[in-house]
Amino acid sequence: MLEIQGLTKKYGKFLALDNLNLHIEKGEIFGFVGPNGAGKTTTMRITCGLLKATSGTVYVDGVNALTNPDDIKRKVGYVPDFFGVYDNLKVMEYMEFYGSMYGMDKADVDEIADGLLELVNLSDKKDVFVDTLSRGMKQRLCVARALIHNPDLLVLDEPNSGLDPRARFEMKEVLKNLGAMGKTIIISSHILPELAEMCTSIGIMERGHLIASGKVDEIMQKTKGSQPIHLRAVLSSDEEEETQKESLTRLLKEQPNVEKVTQTEDELLISFNGNDEDAAILLKSLVDANIRISNFYREKEDLESLFLEITGGGKA
Repeated sequence: MLEIQGLTKKYGKFLALDNLNLHIEKGEIFGFVGPNGAGKTTTMRITCGLLKATSGTVYVDGVNALTNPDDIKRKVGYVPDFFGVYDNLKVMEYMEFYGSMYGMDKADVDEIADGLLELVNLSDKKDVFVDTLSRGMKQRLCVARALIHNPDLLVLDEPNSGLDPRARFEMKEVLKNLGAMGKTIIISSHILPELAEMCTSIGIMERGHLIASGKVDEIMQKTKGSQPIHLRAVLSSDEEEETQKESLTRLLKEQPNVEKVTQTEDELLISFNGNDEDAAILLKSLVDANIRISNFYREKEDLESLFLEITGGGKA
């Protein structure tokens, strides 16, 4: 769906994008992660035909975005990080206005708008003035507007910025529904746990470079070694508890991929640099040694800690 090769953007001497390469498959929900100034918004605006690139190529569903901006605007729906003011326009009038910009008949727009407003849970707001809506409602309306011409690609730049928790939840549900419908979506956000829940793939940007990209699970797998294992064993008696813990600790330290074993009040914490298959082998070796395991689990990696690890703390 989206193919970017060697994309570079300069503002005078400032290099906003540096030879960016990116591939996004049709039907993906792709999350852009990165600090302010990393190049996320610049990439999105170039993709949408709103900004000229210094060099490189951008193709959306086979159409060159750099040489055919008008065609691209029909293939892409764009939701910016701000809404703008629309005085004296009601919600349905707002939808009709944008539909007319794509040459759509009013009857077609009204029919499509009804479905889109239902999708974003704004059906009861058709006759309400846009500027009286809450910020969360405006953001959902902006998503509906961006879909009025049935674009192949939906691009959202920080759609949850400034929203309260309920509004963020409602927006997340809208995007999940769109993903289930097969829409290709690019979304940037600083709310990393929400991206992890919604996205099928992510790209981590820093200083104009794409420093990691791929399926969420694949990128998580690359950092499995940072996830310690928590182990709890059933010991035979209170009198021998410390001795048994020491014996178990020695046994663990002899196992492959075990770097460090730390005793806590009620469990052992194992620094482990293996993958999931290695962890399964470790568990089997303990069972074979007649260690009675009552709890054995690995800390779950999250997108926020992954981002900090890859970027070295996220320093800009």
